[in-house]
Parts: sequence; C-alpha cells; structure tokens
Amino acid sequence: MKTTIKFFMLTLIIIFAALSHADDQGFSKISLKTTNVSDNIYMLEGAGGFAGGNIGVSVGEDGILLIDDQLTPMSEKITNALAEIHTGSPKFILNTHWHGDHTGGNAHFSNRTTIIAHTNVRKRLMEDQQNYFGASPAQAKEAWPLITFDQSLTIHFNGEAIKFIHYPNGHTDGDGVVYFTNSNVAHLGDHYFTGMFPFVDLDSGGNVFSFTKNIKEIISALPSDVKIIPGHGALTNLDELKSYYEMLVETSRYVKNQASQGRTLEEIQQKGLPGKWKSWGNGFINAENWIMFIYNSI
Repeated sequence: MKTTIKFFMLTLIIIFAALSHADDQGFSKISLKTTNVSDNIYMLEGAGGFAGGNIGVSVGEDGILLIDDQLTPMSEKITNALAEIHTGSPKFILNTHWHGDHTGGNAHFSNRTTIIAHTNVRKRLMEDQQNYFGASPAQAKEAWPLITFDQSLTIHFNGEAIKFIHYPNGHTDGDGVVYFTNSNVAHLGDHYFTGMFPFVDLDSGGNVFSFTKNIKEIISALPSDVKIIPGHGALTNLDELKSYYEMLVETSRYVKNQASQGRTLEEIQQKGLPGKWKSWGNGFINAENWIMFIYNSI
C-alpha cells in the first residue's frame, strides 16, 4: 500500500510541477474538444492528454467570457478553439480557484482581458504556495486577477446575468461557482469531478466536510434541468451531482466513524471503502488518498 501511495504522490507531484513550469514539450498531442452546452455557452476540454480543467465559454454580442484557462502551454490552442466559435479575444476570464491547471493562461490573455476571481485566488497567485503536491511559485503580476470579490458578484454580459458565487473552504479557500441565469448552465470548478473522488487541497484551506456542505447548498440552488460543467470530467447534470453528493456523504461518514472507533489512517486505508464506491477511485484520486483527505479533514 505504501508503494502505491508513493507512486501516486510522485505522479501528482509531476503533474502539479507542470501547472507552473509546463512548457510545450508533450502538449503537441493534446487537442481541445468543443461542446455546445446551451445556446451561446460552450465547454472546452482537453483530449489526448492532461490539458487542465474544463473551460466554460460565453459568446455573444458583448464578446467572449471564459471560465478558467487551463495549463500555460494550452493558451494558443485555446485561442484557436475560440476563433472557431466567435471572433475577438476574451473580455473577461473568471478563475474558479488558484491552481495552475485553471489559471495557467492568465498571463497570456491578460493584456486583452480582465481577470476576475475570489480575493484568496489573487493572494495565492501573488505568493509562493506549498501543498500536498509540493512547491508552486508565485505567478507573474500579469496573471493576477484585477477584480476580486469576497462573497459574490454579477457580470451582465451577452444578454444575461452571470452569477459568480464563493463557496468557502471546499476544494480550496477561494472557490467560485459560476451560474448563467438565462442559459441555465453552471460551472462548478473543482468542486466537481464527474464520477470521481475529488482532490481537496487541505493546505489551501480545503476541507472535505465543508466541501460536502457546499455541494449540498449548490444542489439546492440549481434548477432541476441545469447543465453542469465540472472542473474535470464529462458534461453532466443535477442527478449525477446528487449521486456525487451521496458519495461524499457516505464515504466521509464511513471514514469518520472508523476514526471514532480508534482506527488509524493506515488501518482505514487497508480496510478500504465499501465496495459500491470502488469505481470512483479510477480517476484522478484513488481510494487510499480520498480516505486520507477525509481523515485529515476531521
């Protein structure tokens, strides 16, 4: 088990090193898949390799608005993909959190766009960070959001009110969820990994139990027929988000109960989660590490 965890950690350290230091090597094979989600809303997702988190796009008479901008080497490919949808450069970029696989294009687009994010996103991009994956150096000034908010704000763009709402101490301490009120599309950032255990950045203010509470509140706030863009994974809907919430509740309750009986982290990892959640460990985070995130959130 320890060998598995060490290998997993090494793999993720390599990935996170790429978030801030990635170059073009290896990215030539990665493409972007464009999905028309609803009316003037699109989703861009990497294909053929790890490009970063899913991008949300609003296009219309006011121009282009982006939600997140993947890893740095993807910037030109994002520009090319956008040119297939709409003319012009993005006027706004909304960062759902600070991680480099969602903010790597900030500096590239900054001379043509206004970047908006929660206050803690700017703070973390301005300073060196240290978390589960290792060191992440401060980003260049060009990558820092120009407009920040603490609770929520609304952008009136392309004929609709776009709500940008902070949910505290979930994936990180600076997460924002975006809801397009007319198009009925939500982008949940890394509060949502479709069909997978999520990564919860405990060193950046994340907590599994707050994360779970946030998902409950998000479910209550969204219409039943909403279309959901996750931070990672396929385009999804409210029913699947409810299944995700069930997983969060049951697995965190299970680990908390095991810990309350005096079992150590290693003992709980060795015992494993109930079998119904086995397939959820086939994505970005395996079961052993998901147990660790829960245990360290108690």
